Amino acid sequence: MRFTRSVLAASAVAALSLGTMTTLASPASAAPNTTPQKVCGSGYKTVNSAAVGSLGTIYLTYNASNGHNCVTTIRNNPGTAVDMSAYVWVPDTEEGDSDAGLFKSYAGPTYVRGKGHCVDWGGSISNVYVQVVGSNCGSLKEHRTTFTR
Repeated sequence: MRFTRSVLAASAVAALSLGTMTTLASPASAAPNTTPQKVCGSGYKTVNSAAVGSLGTIYLTYNASNGHNCVTTIRNNPGTAVDMSAYVWVPDTEEGDSDAGLFKSYAGPTYVRGKGHCVDWGGSISNVYVQVVGSNCGSLKEHRTTFTR
């Protein structure tokens, strides 16, 4: 899926300012031991993660054989469907992928080709949002932001 910077930014701003996300069908209910590798697929290794308060974790994974990143947001305690999201974006190529809606266990997977590029990624659970900018690109420092709305 290809995004333009303005579409991605406008979607994120709209979702954050309204405090809602588009409702999508929930994925099959995941077992409490859902892992990023189960969501993203074989060959994906976790390269970074960020806590979403006490609600769950967002995982950035990478598959060295195909050069793709995958991001998924996984709840600590699956249950009643809540607003969740996951996204990944490569600023250099202006390509990204996102998933948002009401989910019982996890949002995603979201995929983008990221080999040789910094990636921006993040997501949300309920009203806690996390974004990581300039991640996994060597010696540059990433910037993390977490906020509750």
